[in-house]
Amino acid sequence: MELSVVVPTLNGRDRLAASLDSLAAHAPDAEVVVVNGPSADGTTGMIRDRDDVDVLVEISARNVNVARNAGIEVADGDAIALLGYDHRIEAEWSGTVSDALAGGADVVTGPLRRTVKGGATSQAAERRSIANRNVTYVNGRNAAFRADVLEDLDGFDEYLETGGSRDASHRLAGMDVEVTWCPEMAARREEPTAADGGRDERDWGWKYRALAYRLAKNYGIRPTVLRRTLSHAAADARGTLEDVVRGDVTPTSWVGNGRDVVKGIATGASDGLVARAKDRSTTRNPYGLSARADRAVAKYDWREQ
Repeated sequence: MELSVVVPTLNGRDRLAASLDSLAAHAPDAEVVVVNGPSADGTTGMIRDRDDVDVLVEISARNVNVARNAGIEVADGDAIALLGYDHRIEAEWSGTVSDALAGGADVVTGPLRRTVKGGATSQAAERRSIANRNVTYVNGRNAAFRADVLEDLDGFDEYLETGGSRDASHRLAGMDVEVTWCPEMAARREEPTAADGGRDERDWGWKYRALAYRLAKNYGIRPTVLRRTLSHAAADARGTLEDVVRGDVTPTSWVGNGRDVVKGIATGASDGLVARAKDRSTTRNPYGLSARADRAVAKYDWREQ
């Protein structure tokens, strides 16, 4: 089975370099496709100086789901993996992916680890039952798909700026495609360097817009969907209120965040119902891979040399 690895990136040159080093060391036979958002940190030059990247796609959108679809479009493998630019694969990763897919798995995903003092954190499989649908969540920064499954899925929903892999997980469950969890398929997070800059603050509006959108799109408006959305909002409200009590967040910010959450839920639910009406198939992806062909503004394909 020929494996392609798609690595979306945006202003993460140093961490991307470490991720590519890990692929060269532990998956040397894989086709590597890097999709670079409008980075301003020398990412393009760094990639063009390497000899272990097969394709570089430049896009103008600051949207990871557009980047994923742009990489999937040009990947040649009959299996396609997604790896976060800020994660390094570990030694067992490639063999685990190959064995799982060769053994009949359609989609495999594994834990994301973070180095801490004295060891490393890890994750367990995350599963939920929603409206009689059993969902195993895919780690969008560490997953591999059979290419035909990605084609049936029509890639990722480009409406979403966040939560695209969780949306794909719901849609896979709706298509009766099983997601296989492999603890040995581990990827370790690279911490930001000075060149990479800091992390953005959480966008509460988009978090809840994405949550309401994917639930409304995949399940419609039903009590289960409303209950899940409101329970998430209540938990975050309590957590942020504790930050106010500790003095980490101002009361004005807390009120503003609450306003963003309410607006995000309303917008996401409305847009999700529109999307549900646009695509009534089990794919539920009106803004997917097949919806457009103008993602790339430039492409460097060293496979042709």
